[in-house]
Amino acid sequence: MTLTFNVSPSISTISDIQDTTRLDAQFAFLLESDKLKSIDRANQVMDRARFENSAEHSWHAALLAVLCAPLAGPDVDIAQAIEMLILHDIVEIDAGDHPIHITHNPQDIEDAEALAATRIFGLLPTDLELKYTAIWRAFEDMQSPTARYAKAIDFLAPALQCLGAPIQLAEERDIVESNLKHGRASKIKDILPELYEFTLALFENRPCDPVMAQRYAYWCEADRLKAVLRATPIMDGSRRENSGEHSWHVMLYALVLSDHARGDIDVSRAILMMILHDIVEVDAGDNPIHGTVTTEAQKAQEVAEIKAADRLFGLLPTDQNQQLRSIWEEFEAAQTATALYAKSIDRAQPVLHNLANDGGSWRTYDVKLHQLDVRVGDKINRGSPALWPFIRARVAPWFVVQNAL
Repeated sequence: MTLTFNVSPSISTISDIQDTTRLDAQFAFLLESDKLKSIDRANQVMDRARFENSAEHSWHAALLAVLCAPLAGPDVDIAQAIEMLILHDIVEIDAGDHPIHITHNPQDIEDAEALAATRIFGLLPTDLELKYTAIWRAFEDMQSPTARYAKAIDFLAPALQCLGAPIQLAEERDIVESNLKHGRASKIKDILPELYEFTLALFENRPCDPVMAQRYAYWCEADRLKAVLRATPIMDGSRRENSGEHSWHVMLYALVLSDHARGDIDVSRAILMMILHDIVEVDAGDNPIHGTVTTEAQKAQEVAEIKAADRLFGLLPTDQNQQLRSIWEEFEAAQTATALYAKSIDRAQPVLHNLANDGGSWRTYDVKLHQLDVRVGDKINRGSPALWPFIRARVAPWFVVQNAL
C-alpha cells in the first residue's frame, strides 16, 4: 500500500492547513527514510546471521558516539555529532553503500550522493531541508572538530563490529588490517587516538584500556538488538522490523518532529532516550503494545526489563552506568516533557507501517480503532498533541473498511 499525504478536506483554517502541510512533508521524509533498512552493508552483524543494514548501523554508530563522548575534545558537540550519524547514510537510499575494500570512483559517489541528498532532504519543509542538508554536508566535508569526531566513529565502527564477533573471518580481518594501517581509519588516529589505539590493540590481541573495554562490552551486547524482532513490519512489508533499526528510525522521528512537542523539551536528550530505550530488549525481548496487556503480564515485563537494565548498564564504567541508566529511567517514567515527547514518538512510528501493510500487527492482534486510541493515541497526545489527529485521520478509514467486511 502506498501512503500519500495530502491536506485533509476537513481542514477549515489557514493555520490548520499550514500545520498539516508541514506534517505531510515531515512524514513523507520519515516514511521514505524507512528504505534505509533495506540497504545492506558489506559487514555482518556480530552473530554472523546476516549482513547489517545501513539503518541499524546508523543507530549503532550513534551509540558508540555516546559511549566515546569522554574521549572527545572540548570543541566537539556530541549532540550535533549524533545528528550527523543519524543523517549520514540516508543518501544510500538512492546512492547505495560503497564498501571500502572495493574500488569506486570517488567523484561518481560524490555526485550520486549529492543528487540523493537533494531528492530525499527535499521532501522536508524548506527550513528542515536546509538544516539537515547542511548537517549532512558538514559531516561529509569533515572540517569541524564535531564532524571529524563523527567521521572517526563511523570509520572505526565496522572494524570494532568485526572484532566483536565470536567468529573471526579471515577476509574481514584482512579488510580491518588494511583499513587500520593504510586505509581511511588510519587517517583518524590523531582525531580519536584512544579509540584508534583500542581498536588496533583488539586486532593485535594486545591488552586494552580497561575502561574502554567496559564501554566496548556494552556496545557489543547492544548489537544483539539487531536480532530482536518487533511485531510491526518495515514499510515494504518484506519482513518484521528489528529493534536496532527501529531505534534509529525513532531517533530520526524525534529529530524531525520536535517542533510538534508539547512544551519545552530537550531534543538532544529525547534522541538519547531513543538510542537507549530498547536496549533492555536484548535480555527481556520486545513486548508488543497490542500483545499481552494483562496487569500481570505488564508487571512481569517490567521486572524483566529492570533485571536487564541492571545487567546491561552494569557493564559500563560507573559514571556512564549512572548517566545512561538515568536517561533510560526518565524515558520509562514518562514524567518530564522530554520523556513524554519521546514516548509519543515511539508510539507514532509503528502506526503508519501497519497501515502501509494492510493492518500489519493490527490484524495479528485483532486491534480495534478504540483500542488504538487508548493504547497509542492517548500516549501520543500527552507528548505531541498535533500528531495523533493527523495520524488518526489517515488510519481511521482502514478500520471503517474492516468493520464493514
